[in-house]
Amino acid sequence: MKDLGLKRANIYGWPNTYVFTKALGEMLVGALKGNLPVVIIRPTIVTSTYKEPFPGWVEGVRTIDSMIVAYGKGKLSCFLADLDTIFDAIPAGMVVNAMLVAMVAHANEADGIIYHVGSSMRNPVRYSNLRDYSFRYFTSKPLTNKDGKIVKVGTVTVLKSMDSFRTYMFIRYMLLLKGLELANKAFCQYFCGKYLDLNRKIQIVMRLVDLYRPYLFFNGV
Repeated sequence: MKDLGLKRANIYGWPNTYVFTKALGEMLVGALKGNLPVVIIRPTIVTSTYKEPFPGWVEGVRTIDSMIVAYGKGKLSCFLADLDTIFDAIPAGMVVNAMLVAMVAHANEADGIIYHVGSSMRNPVRYSNLRDYSFRYFTSKPLTNKDGKIVKVGTVTVLKSMDSFRTYMFIRYMLLLKGLELANKAFCQYFCGKYLDLNRKIQIVMRLVDLYRPYLFFNGV
């Protein structure tokens, strides 16, 4: 179903199912709203709160948060992005405030109003900043692992193109996976569990890269 959804999204010009379903949602609202005034808010990457209900609040770990947490845990060895690219993030509290203001401002007006809520115009942040900020933060405030030991973070390998990423994955993981596959066959499926686990993890990484690739190299801001 995932592959079918992605194929369907690509047919209509959307890079992934995430943005495709957002567009479908807006179409559905437009078709079923009747006489109800509608204001559409389109936030960029929603991150933790700035002030309300308190600084740093976040529910779950998604999008850019997952990469930051993985780095802090010492599990992120490489990062795929153009370091000069601006990634537009907006604190969750500011998105909520924008929604409240928009509803009040347009309560009795005709619909068709769309707001894009982001931060890149006033406070642009580049992926190079994200790399430096993450290193600085987790160096001064390191996480601890399950054994209670401090996790020391280092600089990650930055891959600036899909070709360099594929080469990195091939050398570091795909060759190992192929060797494990051959050993598994030679030893009568003895390494089956390890092979399936590594293959699953690699497939997840490749799928995530395909999902976020349009944003990692977007230079429209």
